[in-house]
Amino acid sequence: MTAQIIPVAVFDLVVFGATGDLSFRKLMPALYWRESDQQMPEGSRIVGVARTQMSTADYVAQVEAACRRHVGDGFDEAVFARFARRITYVPLDVASREHWAALAEALAGGEDRPRLFYLATSPDLFGPISEGAGAAGIVTPEARVVLEKPIGRDLASAIRINDQVGRVFNESQVYRIDHYLGKESVQNLLALRFANSLFEAVWNRAHVDHVQITVAETVGIEERAAYYDKSGALRDMVQNHILQLLCLVAMEPPTSMTADSVRDEKLKVLRSLRMVADGDALQKSVRGQYRAGAGAGMAVPGYVEELGSPSRTETFVAIKAEVDNWRWAGTPFYLRTGKRLPTRVSEIVIQFHKVPHSIFPPGVGLVEPNRLIIRLQPDDGIQLELMAKDPGPGGMRLRNAPLDIRFADAFKVRYPDAYERLLMDVVRGNATLFMRRDEVEAAWRWVEPILQAWGTSEEPPKPYLAGSWGPTAAIALIERDGRTWFEEAH
Repeated sequence: MTAQIIPVAVFDLVVFGATGDLSFRKLMPALYWRESDQQMPEGSRIVGVARTQMSTADYVAQVEAACRRHVGDGFDEAVFARFARRITYVPLDVASREHWAALAEALAGGEDRPRLFYLATSPDLFGPISEGAGAAGIVTPEARVVLEKPIGRDLASAIRINDQVGRVFNESQVYRIDHYLGKESVQNLLALRFANSLFEAVWNRAHVDHVQITVAETVGIEERAAYYDKSGALRDMVQNHILQLLCLVAMEPPTSMTADSVRDEKLKVLRSLRMVADGDALQKSVRGQYRAGAGAGMAVPGYVEELGSPSRTETFVAIKAEVDNWRWAGTPFYLRTGKRLPTRVSEIVIQFHKVPHSIFPPGVGLVEPNRLIIRLQPDDGIQLELMAKDPGPGGMRLRNAPLDIRFADAFKVRYPDAYERLLMDVVRGNATLFMRRDEVEAAWRWVEPILQAWGTSEEPPKPYLAGSWGPTAAIALIERDGRTWFEEAH
């Protein structure tokens, strides 16, 4: 079985920050795969832009090394030769008119085609780059700008960046990317909910006891120390990835799959989130920081040892969130993310209520509530836990029997990376999987009181051993409500 490849129009893609980690680790390998699948039409161009002075040949050599490393066994010399012919490199200092003129020259002749500006840079450059592109006259009616997260570090900076970009690009031209929304399993969540009448009837407070969303990483800060220590887990993961997953779980059915219909419903969820502020924030949120421990079978240092200086930045967050609307009132959403946890996993757990009355006599086994587990990584799939009779003539004995769909096994296709799908969506002008300005700002409005409460508290992040599931306070957060974190599958 092969995945269906949908052609796109001839386009130009300009990658700002073309020598950075994101470009080499994600963007260029994603574009290579689109070349391999023959999805990029003849005549499409890729322009790498960065401050480093080098020739196109030197840049292509760096792209080739990155593709060989990240594509692995799928690397093909002939495919890369085709891909390399599309690439041009333009050194650019945002403050230099001459450099902008060189970029305009590289883009000449493509005024009528989709022109994508991908800003794989720090957020403080989003405004200056947008303004520079506008002043250089290269923002065409078919231009689109892609903004990487984070959009600012708080509400005020997010508004400022959005204002700066908005002076050059219309909102319909702005694509705020969250690569989690490009994952196959995240889109399957939409299919699961809205293409199956079986689930929508029970997708509410009357049948769902609670929801857990976990994004766990085994790695530490690696090469991201400078960025991460200024950000922390709440800004880095919760404000964007995890809140977007919460929206997809909690949203009402949109009228259609058009971009604004979907984003309107997500926005309603963000606006329905109960504020977690002041003393409430310290009761309903936990921040932690890993200490030296064991990871991947070896001893690993703590966060401050890796950083090389004292820090109160959190590497773990757990939050009890509540959606105040008719569908979800009284149904908590437990959010959890952290670094140096025991396993790399991203999943959503829908825990249904217990049966109201068990007709089975004692001794047949515990009647456990049904549970729907949506795995986002590493093994994308859906698992539904049901109670069933244990086979055999020994009388009635009950056991938990999972119905398990692993997408890679079920569909036998190479799963495109999220960036492959999202880049092609920008070319098509499909903004469904991208965040709108009001979504970003609504997410910051909910997160900011938690940040402020932590900032005014004298209590430092709670320590946890690397290789554990976080501080004991995170366990207490959910167990106070008579519930437990789902970890059995790991």
